[in-house]
Amino acid sequence: MINGLRTALYPVNDLPAAKAWFARVFGVEPYFDQPFYVGFNVAGFELGLVPDGEPGKAGTKVYWGVENIEEEVRRILALGASTHSDIQDVGEGIKVAELADPFGNVLGLIHNPHFDPKAVR
Repeated sequence: MINGLRTALYPVNDLPAAKAWFARVFGVEPYFDQPFYVGFNVAGFELGLVPDGEPGKAGTKVYWGVENIEEEVRRILALGASTHSDIQDVGEGIKVAELADPFGNVLGLIHNPHFDPKAVR
């Protein structure tokens, strides 16, 4: 049985800069901080930074849940991201957006009013 999202890994080529940027975006400091891996606990899920990686926008996409997607897009753009794809209403009240982080990865955001946190295992 596959359980819900546990970890999202982002390859970066400047670990100190990426660590500082992701800490500002998610509002948390890393709980695990080593030269080979930096881990953040984001609402019970793992965001990991892998140094000396090859960032890219064509790989796996991970969408992080938000309450107000318009506000979060503005906030993260102000922190140095750029728009990869604008906010889109994909139906039934669900909205998604993709931002390019300063390191070459896609940071996905989703507002899904149907998400049930009690279903997370």
